[in-house]
Amino acid sequence: MKIEKVEVFGVAVPLIGEYKNAYLTKTVQKSVIVRITASGGVTGLGNIDPTPGYSKEQTPDHLEVLRGKFAPLLLGMDPTNIHVVLAKIEPAVKGFLDSKAAIEMACVDIAARVAGMPVHTYLGGAVKEKLLFNAWIGILPPDEAAKETLGWKRKGFRSAKIKVGGNIEADRDRVKAVREAVGPDFQIRIDANAGYDAAASIRLAQMVAPFKLQLFEQPVPDHDIAGMAKVRREANAVGVPIMADESVLDHASLIRIIQAEAADIVKVKVMKQGGFLNTRRMIATAEAAGIRCVVGHGFGLGVNTMAEIMLAATSANVLDGLECVGPLNTADDIVTRKLDLSSGSLALPAGPGLGVTLDDAKLAKYRLDLKAAA
Repeated sequence: MKIEKVEVFGVAVPLIGEYKNAYLTKTVQKSVIVRITASGGVTGLGNIDPTPGYSKEQTPDHLEVLRGKFAPLLLGMDPTNIHVVLAKIEPAVKGFLDSKAAIEMACVDIAARVAGMPVHTYLGGAVKEKLLFNAWIGILPPDEAAKETLGWKRKGFRSAKIKVGGNIEADRDRVKAVREAVGPDFQIRIDANAGYDAAASIRLAQMVAPFKLQLFEQPVPDHDIAGMAKVRREANAVGVPIMADESVLDHASLIRIIQAEAADIVKVKVMKQGGFLNTRRMIATAEAAGIRCVVGHGFGLGVNTMAEIMLAATSANVLDGLECVGPLNTADDIVTRKLDLSSGSLALPAGPGLGVTLDDAKLAKYRLDLKAAA
């Protein structure tokens, strides 16, 4: 089997309302879609969803690298030999793990389709038949945050992440209002998106400890592993677990976090870690170190969302409350059947491959060229 064609598309899909975190406010998700066609017409899909302020490279950079650097290298290669494909593209461009993930995702999709099995089976088999999802609450006034979280609970969600940043007293009031609204049988996470320093995060952890958090995500800048270790020691003393996100990029960064005892939990994403195989290996490394994992990001389109769902299903070390909830935040999608996560759970998709099909009409409707992507 050989790769005959590599297509790369930029899209801008509208969000439901406006979303704000410590980095930005946005109303559209600018994403990249890769479609690889191999011998016999079999196709595989890849999808990445970079976010300004969070991702290392942005959508126009990925469009340029995928089209100009990686696509020509792939022609004639066997898409089912993932190791050889990765060995070919890895040295071609430094960094760009998201772009490499889009290619690997499409090749894994092809390999699983050719084998007649869903991606989760291709990756070794699912250990969960039902996936639970985590709701997201923005930086809102306490009453609005409480009302929104209670709405998610009534729909069937069992956990929610509350964004924090800018003012720890306002953060505390938001978390307090949510806890009072949802009661004790609901998991609450908070996410600072690296927006505080260690001292502020320690104080915030102490202030919100009475509200029984499941985790406190990325309390310090991504490079400050020592600071995160300090926050973890103080936060653990009051019963607040710490999760690393922006600090986790590759295996080396994960090892640094493990060695520094800087996190109780780490968050991984198929696109950020460079593909299925890298991410699955990092989950296994974290498990060996006694560290649980959270999977997913909040603005993924249908292809990337399905990839993270299928990956998450393959490990008992992944916490319930997946954060691959893009279909809840996007007003539309570029696949023929938009995933319905509105009840907070989903039966494990059966495939084959990723089990999704591109909608060419939607691809054209939301098409984004390089200039508009910038």
